[in-house]
Amino acid sequence: MNAIKLELRWAVIFTLAMWGWMLIERLFGLHSTRIEEHAIYTNVFAIVAITIYVLALRDKRDRVFGGLISWGQAFKCGLLISVFVALLTPLSQWVIHTLISPHFFTNMADYAVQNGLMEATAAAQYFSLQSYMLQAVLGAFVMGVLTSLVVAFFVRRTPQSPATK
Repeated sequence: MNAIKLELRWAVIFTLAMWGWMLIERLFGLHSTRIEEHAIYTNVFAIVAITIYVLALRDKRDRVFGGLISWGQAFKCGLLISVFVALLTPLSQWVIHTLISPHFFTNMADYAVQNGLMEATAAAQYFSLQSYMLQAVLGAFVMGVLTSLVVAFFVRRTPQSPATK
């Protein structure tokens, strides 16, 4: 358990950051009065997500591997964080759409229908907790793996690498 404690801690930090981001979105009206801007601003969370992965992999490098970490070790750490984030995602989506922003689905479905983006039935199916849980689990895992692939390259530090000379 100690071997994966750091990854689990960073997955929880990621989840808490997501909740904070969703609260900010709601407070700024991106889930209601400015819902048409939601798709633009919600993507800014990618900066927060990447930063968390960088900090997590650097934490693993410095605390566990004494300042040296291979690409494979860093990627494995990121992969574990991605798995844990994906496992926490159904709970996270429930918290977001039940406690933080309970009217999000209704508002998004109404917006999609009123703007001719979807029929009412399709909007109701798409903008639902079950649909978002599935999308979010898959999205969290895929984006986490892709982020880990790239971030591992930049945080790696081996005795032969120029970063340690």
